[in-house]
Amino acid sequence: MDHSEDILKLLETDSRLTSKEVAILLNLDEKLVAETIKQLEDEKIIAGYHTIINWEKTDDEYVSAMIEVRVTPQRGQGFDRIAEKIYQFPEVKAMHLISGGYDYLVELKKAPMRQIANFVSSRLSVIDEVQSTATHVVLKRYKDHNTIFVKDDEDKRMVVSP
Repeated sequence: MDHSEDILKLLETDSRLTSKEVAILLNLDEKLVAETIKQLEDEKIIAGYHTIINWEKTDDEYVSAMIEVRVTPQRGQGFDRIAEKIYQFPEVKAMHLISGGYDYLVELKKAPMRQIANFVSSRLSVIDEVQSTATHVVLKRYKDHNTIFVKDDEDKRMVVSP
């Protein structure tokens, strides 16, 4: 019986779990779990491991930005070739093809506002296929990768009575 999906769900929740801990949680043999994880990594099903940082609790002055991008795809090449032009930039943290009024959602690495503006105006907007962009600066993160950043006692609202 293949337990890959169960292993993936556990690791998605907590990538710091060891093979031994996963084996205990799923009542599986530790060697089987380690071999399965290695195979999933080799097949790029497990594409990487990430640490979630609450930057608001540091002295970091950088901002995060999301950019909606509308493009004109070229005949026979679709969206993938244009996406490759964009996701190759080192400033790009994540990129998604989306439905709606725009074609892509591009997440930039945290940077000073001036660098984000420079990226949009001098690197992204000058790509021939790019029709328009809409840049959104992240003001506050409430939840990311199932991690909640705001606790009840941190976000008290004033009660207004009629």
